[in-house]
Amino acid sequence: MSTIDESLPLLLLASGSEGRRATLERAGIEFDRMAADLDEDGLLEAASDLEPAEAVLLLAREKAHAVVEASEGGCVVLGCDSMLEVDGEVIGKPHTPERARARWRELRGRSAVLHSGHWLVDDRDVEDEGTGATIGATASAEVSFADLSDEEIDAYVATGEPLGVAGGFTIDGIGGPFITSVTGDPHAVVGLSLPLLRDLLAQIDIGIHELWREG
Repeated sequence: MSTIDESLPLLLLASGSEGRRATLERAGIEFDRMAADLDEDGLLEAASDLEPAEAVLLLAREKAHAVVEASEGGCVVLGCDSMLEVDGEVIGKPHTPERARARWRELRGRSAVLHSGHWLVDDRDVEDEGTGATIGATASAEVSFADLSDEEIDAYVATGEPLGVAGGFTIDGIGGPFITSVTGDPHAVVGLSLPLLRDLLAQIDIGIHELWREG
């Protein structure tokens, strides 16, 4: 007998990111979300000898499994994490205005690579076609930044937007005018690649259209 509560979405997003939420909503995908409670700084330190594309995948995996443990089960859990790579160095969330300001002065007029790790855990029961799969991949894109003035940097940092996002910028918010081009998967820049999600779902025999909201 099925153990899935059919009144609940099949997809559970292991993230509190507003950008990822908005991406799924605009794509018509029905989902719930639960932010993972993790020591991200500790995990980053443990992953310091990994390549950036591997490090984001590790954090995405840990987020997904943390939410699997905290949830009631019966769903497919998606964990995501993003980092900006500049000259081989990984840049996460600035957290403070001082750090955000320094990073933008480093980034202006340059390009960097944004990596977004995705990890999918099929936590459905076998009776509900669950596979028990735990799979992941990373989407990356090269981002080019405008040559901002100090005044623009100070004004942007003062909005507070860059403090809590990977690399200290958004493309789908106030920071959008400062991104001059994206080469690669554009969805990677907002932290959730819809084409990659489609591929991961296909590996557990779920079509992304099955997650679309009715009506």
